[in-house]
Amino acid sequence: MRRWYILLILMAYQASATVEDLGGSIAETGSVWPGPSLPSLPTSPPCPSVPGCLIVTVDQTGPKAEQDKEYTAPGKTLAFTVTVKNDGPSEVEAEISVSPEDCFAEWFSWTTKTLKIPAGVSRSESLQVRPDTNAIAGEYNFKVEASAKCSRPGANKASFRVQDYDYASETAVSGTGQFQINKDVRSMNSGIKSNKEVFFSGSVDALVKNEYLVDQAKGRNPNFEEQDAVDNYMALQPGDALFGTENFKSSAVFGGVGAKVTEAYNVQQMEFKSQDFNLHQTGTLKKTAEFKTADNFTGFYLIDAKQTIPGQKGLKEHEEYLGSFEINRRILFRNRPTFSTPTCFDNPSFTSPSISSSCGNFVNNLNAFAKSA
Repeated sequence: MRRWYILLILMAYQASATVEDLGGSIAETGSVWPGPSLPSLPTSPPCPSVPGCLIVTVDQTGPKAEQDKEYTAPGKTLAFTVTVKNDGPSEVEAEISVSPEDCFAEWFSWTTKTLKIPAGVSRSESLQVRPDTNAIAGEYNFKVEASAKCSRPGANKASFRVQDYDYASETAVSGTGQFQINKDVRSMNSGIKSNKEVFFSGSVDALVKNEYLVDQAKGRNPNFEEQDAVDNYMALQPGDALFGTENFKSSAVFGGVGAKVTEAYNVQQMEFKSQDFNLHQTGTLKKTAEFKTADNFTGFYLIDAKQTIPGQKGLKEHEEYLGSFEINRRILFRNRPTFSTPTCFDNPSFTSPSISSSCGNFVNNLNAFAKSA
């Protein structure tokens, strides 16, 4: 009786089951259950048995023989050229990076670059390095590295030197009202005399007066640099004006260029004024004075420039403007003797008739000038 009961249960279970016809049995179709599909990955060609290499060079721009060109000053830019050569059998995508080392990363115009370089070809990129205005004088080093797949990496180092300022003065003004400034700079070692008197009554967005002095400057650093930027000056009431007188002199007696530039103005409106005066008495640009100015103004403006070298040359330029003008002016003076003095005057020597220290310093500078001429 118990055996029949179990048999009835099995028969009832089979009667309630449903079967789906798949169109044939596994044995008849020969199919198998599909497994999970995997995405196909692209295959990259294998690296050659003998990999190539990347050759990196870092050169400062300018003539190879330029004297002391590795010198700069805080806030001034040095230009380098980074060259990477692919010394390998195929094109590579090179990753170029700058390692600042002694420098700050913010000094560099870029710190990473990607270049596609064909086999046997070189690619170059310009790199500007600008030490900030707080940079301490001394030597700085940095490194440029290049890497790519299937190539040995390359690297090269470069260095430069920062000269500190002996004198620096910066003024920035923006506002409405009255403003007056007077500056007077004299340096016997550099033979420079500079003075300026500026006054305005009215409104100005920015009036910047920069001055820098580097004693015994090297490379392209100027011994003295005066910068000037006026942006959007406007007279508000009758009688308002922006007027000033600025003088720059480099005495030939003290080894200078023998140049003098005077700038005077009295304007009621000045949209912009961008000015730069550089004096080089040492370094690569020895005995060079350059005056540049670009101005847009309404009023009176004067430029008087001359160079006097006793027994050698005398040059004069004088310009006056009255009205509304936009001007762009550049004046360049050099003092580079191209002849040699007779043998008996090769090293003239001067003696001091006085025992005072100021007179002694004057004679020492006079002797120094005689030797440098």
